[in-house]
Amino acid sequence: MRKSALIDRRSFVKAAGAAFLAGLSSRAALALDRTDAVFASGFRAPDSTYCLALLSEKGEIITQMDLPGRVHGLTSCAASGRVVAFARRPGTFAMAVDPKTDMEPTVFACGDNRHFFGHGGFSPDGRVLYACENDFDNNRGVIGVYDATNGFSRLGEVPAHGVGTHDMTVSGDGRLLIIANGGIETHPDFGRTKLNLDHMLPSLVISDARTGALVEKHVLPENLRQLSTRHLALADNGRIWFACQYEGPRNDLPPLVGYFGHGEELRFVDLPEETTEGLANYVGAIAVNRRDNVVGLTSPKGGVAVTLDGTKGTILRQMRIADAAGIAPGAGGFAVSSYNGHFGRTQSAVAWDQHIVRLSTL
Repeated sequence: MRKSALIDRRSFVKAAGAAFLAGLSSRAALALDRTDAVFASGFRAPDSTYCLALLSEKGEIITQMDLPGRVHGLTSCAASGRVVAFARRPGTFAMAVDPKTDMEPTVFACGDNRHFFGHGGFSPDGRVLYACENDFDNNRGVIGVYDATNGFSRLGEVPAHGVGTHDMTVSGDGRLLIIANGGIETHPDFGRTKLNLDHMLPSLVISDARTGALVEKHVLPENLRQLSTRHLALADNGRIWFACQYEGPRNDLPPLVGYFGHGEELRFVDLPEETTEGLANYVGAIAVNRRDNVVGLTSPKGGVAVTLDGTKGTILRQMRIADAAGIAPGAGGFAVSSYNGHFGRTQSAVAWDQHIVRLSTL
């Protein structure tokens, strides 16, 4: 296990530009030298400004850069090493950084009458970036398409085939987009207010990455219409894991996590009642550690992180972590961040945002 972890760090160092490495402080260089992996996350600094950080598995900040505003989710490109952070809904900016170019950021915007939902993903070759967006005047989700070889200029968009398109990812061969439509209508005129909680339309979609044509769509049953399908993670075997946030009565205990595959029906994991209660009807992030075949969940509302067996869906571990936020594959399971500044073994004076991403995934 140690050997593969070292390859991750060495791959990042090899890809990073000489100017970037030379510009690190001795403390940051030491943190990079002794980490097993490199992660990225947004945070709010003590002076209430927002930054993007690269950090070690222990939570030591290697480098940071200013952001135009608060971000939500991030994506990393295995082909190019770039990282993109997306504005928190209803923000309209995204920022890309590239270690090979001394971390000089590229800030770009979504199209007119659109805003980002906070998530996106690269094509496997790194040439195209896809982003979840809201066509708010027409109450429909779209996937913005950006040219990652040309300053992230916007090429156009394809339909997301749903409402409240919160998260998406790309299949390993690059042919399919997997989309989580949370089903919640919002409009920037009303800030972050949820406008249709009495008639939500959550769904999970697979579409053609090139044309946007619908391949398959899974609409949640009527008794789960208030279960917002929010986040996705892919396993090596083609299994698509999804995590949910419930907008119904607090005393309900709906299923919060499940999986499906191309051509398969949705399957929900039957979690123990005490685990569902502990998650407080809200899974804020989900991740898959492919090497260890485990699935990780966090809930800031419940203050808990849960690890599931990736085959059976049974619980392997449950930990109390106050304000548990982001989760990503790490050594021996997962790295977890929190809103109150915890990451791994480190307590920082920053507030980590909802998601983290590992630059070289397991």
